[in-house]
Amino acid sequence: MLYRFKSKAGADVIMMAESADAVLRLMGREPAPQGIFELAALPGLIQALEAGVAADEAQFQRAVDEAKAAGQAVPRRQGVSLRQRAWPLHELMQRSLKEKTDVVWGV
Repeated sequence: MLYRFKSKAGADVIMMAESADAVLRLMGREPAPQGIFELAALPGLIQALEAGVAADEAQFQRAVDEAKAAGQAVPRRQGVSLRQRAWPLHELMQRSLKEKTDVVWGV
């Protein structure tokens, strides 16, 4: 399944279900085939997304630091990071906030 996030403020953001589900949960939303980020909720959703990405990066950095301290091989990220996956939606949400419009998907 694909998610297509839409807003009048910018181009559609398309995400695979696994990535979109994780990002939605990060923002405290349950994955659903249809939904809306209302304008009034966007500041809090953006903040939650940024906090989740920061926590993911901090967790990875702790793993790197622990490996270095133990004299082990430093772990590498596998695939695309959460920051890279979430960035297009984050940008769309910020633009939507500036242009005072909602973000929807599945409609």
